[in-house]
Amino acid sequence: MGSLVLSTFACQLDLGGPDPPGQPIPTSADIANELSRTWQTAINAAVTSGQIMVILDEVQLTTFLSKRLETSENPVLFEPMVYLRNNVVKIFGVYDRSPFRANILLAITPFIDQEGKVSFELTTVELGPIPVPALLKDTVSAILTESFTGTLGSLATGIRITSLAIAEGQVAIVGELR
Repeated sequence: MGSLVLSTFACQLDLGGPDPPGQPIPTSADIANELSRTWQTAINAAVTSGQIMVILDEVQLTTFLSKRLETSENPVLFEPMVYLRNNVVKIFGVYDRSPFRANILLAITPFIDQEGKVSFELTTVELGPIPVPALLKDTVSAILTESFTGTLGSLATGIRITSLAIAEGQVAIVGELR
């Protein structure tokens, strides 16, 4: 009886959870650097036109998120995939905190504030039958915010975002130099 109890605690409890909202999205080492180059190219073009336009896809954003989570000392999300549909960013992955493991689906609606900065509203979280930890919400929100104000955003200093549209696996970002 005692060994049964110990073996139960030693096992991982798979709590299930939502299914991915689409086909699996691959990551690519080549694409990891492409995202920064895409921003830089758009900014260089904006110097002459005054306007910037960037189109990013699910593979680029999935790779970016995956690489950022890999560098985290204590990641809370594994195997992430970023889906871009109907003006919503959906992030699917695996939440893994011993002894619990569950699929998770986050729905995030981006919006542009009056200053032309992109912000994100977490609208839906599905994580099996357990409540979603605040740490997970905070981590994902911070990574998304950083993509526009940190690592990539530093390339975009002095740019006011005027529109952002998400559809059919892509996000289009339009802005202007200040």
